[in-house]
Amino acid sequence: MAPQHQIRADYDAHTIVVHQAYAPAVADPALRAGRFVAPFSFHRMTWIKPSFLWLMHRSNWARKPGQERVLAVRITRQGWEEALSRAVLTTADPAAVARADVHVQWDPERSLRGAALNHYSIQVGIGRGLIRTFSDDWIVGLTDLTPQVRKAAALIRTGQATKAQRLFPAERVYPLPRALEGRLFPGPRRSA
Repeated sequence: MAPQHQIRADYDAHTIVVHQAYAPAVADPALRAGRFVAPFSFHRMTWIKPSFLWLMHRSNWARKPGQERVLAVRITRQGWEEALSRAVLTTADPAAVARADVHVQWDPERSLRGAALNHYSIQVGIGRGLIRTFSDDWIVGLTDLTPQVRKAAALIRTGQATKAQRLFPAERVYPLPRALEGRLFPGPRRSA
């Protein structure tokens, strides 16, 4: 069985896709610029999620107010791994969490109908000190997934889950450098 804590993502040799959901007022200028620009806030932590289904649960399939637009944010793997190398688990000592540039938390992965599964999905919080680097240096492209999200949600509502799944990004286990495992995984690695 797969480990309880495992990063699954859509990635290639040089980049990884993380997902975020925003209001149109933030998403539209970002899509035009190819990176985040005002009114995106560079003064607070932004959370990125490799798991498409976790974000679908969180944004209610792009129906939650302020999360009506789902973006695939393609970033460099170098940037992703730099962020992870600076991460502190949100369950760590509160003082260490407060000082950290990057926060990591693990939440139950979700099924396509939103049910919690018994393995976990990583959420990575990029702190204020790294947000400009994230936007200006790590992002290589933004894609609006909202049309396919809405189509998939409609297919699921009408009992066509198999067709809906064809619209999902292809996620597979991310080959995390061993040096990062101790920093990112809570407690001993356990099988699901």
